[in-house]
Amino acid sequence: MRITIVGCGSIGSKLAMAADEMEEVKSIYLIDSREGLAAELASKLNKAVEVEDVEEELYHCDLVVEAASQEAARTIIPKVVARGVDIMVMSVGALVDDAFRESVASKAKSCESRIFIPSGAVCGTDGLRSSSVGELEDVELITTKGPKSLTGVDYMIEKGIDVNSLSEPTVVFSGTAREAVSLFPRNINVAATVSLLGMGFDKTKVTIVVDPASKSNSHELRIKGEFGEMTCHTYNVPSPDNPKTSYLAAMSAISALKRIVRNEWIGI
Repeated sequence: MRITIVGCGSIGSKLAMAADEMEEVKSIYLIDSREGLAAELASKLNKAVEVEDVEEELYHCDLVVEAASQEAARTIIPKVVARGVDIMVMSVGALVDDAFRESVASKAKSCESRIFIPSGAVCGTDGLRSSSVGELEDVELITTKGPKSLTGVDYMIEKGIDVNSLSEPTVVFSGTAREAVSLFPRNINVAATVSLLGMGFDKTKVTIVVDPASKSNSHELRIKGEFGEMTCHTYNVPSPDNPKTSYLAAMSAISALKRIVRNEWIGI
């Protein structure tokens, strides 16, 4: 399999290194808007080369992985699916726009391409997916992060919240998943994944807490429905090179890639 990875940051670089060791992966094409980043990563790998544009590689690429940003995802996804190429999306928040999501889903279907979305940094997505076959009453995501994870976020600045001055756990946001994904585009992509699997962006509740004593990024997923009730709590270690990203998110991407290239679907 030949794959293109768009975004060579924390998740993209870890995914590229893992892919480089997979027997099933023959070639890796790397793209990043930041000068020199893709070339530097490619120099450390055996199967990777830097390329300048995702469209140039679509004629001889089997899978594109978006690991850049919501903005990049909105640009890349339509181009990829229109060529009949599969894509793995990490910036799931890009799918919050209903018209955009329906458009790319329709195009993917007509062009016989597939859109893969890893579970990311939250556990319980398997149970949510199964329980959504029946009636769901309530889906809530409570995310707790340390100050470093939300430093410099526009929403916090606009609200005048200095995360580094907080002395106790503080709720900084409470609302719908649609609002959360839009206001925290790099911090709460798991809310988009949960919404797509369950009750949608407007019925999924999201609470974000900043805890100055937190050593991990925590996601508590509460589900109630026809099946019964479920609570899944994940305590994530932040990625060593990016405290805004949970290490499990990169692991999830690697795990998803293994399933795709090996065509193994255990626990679906």
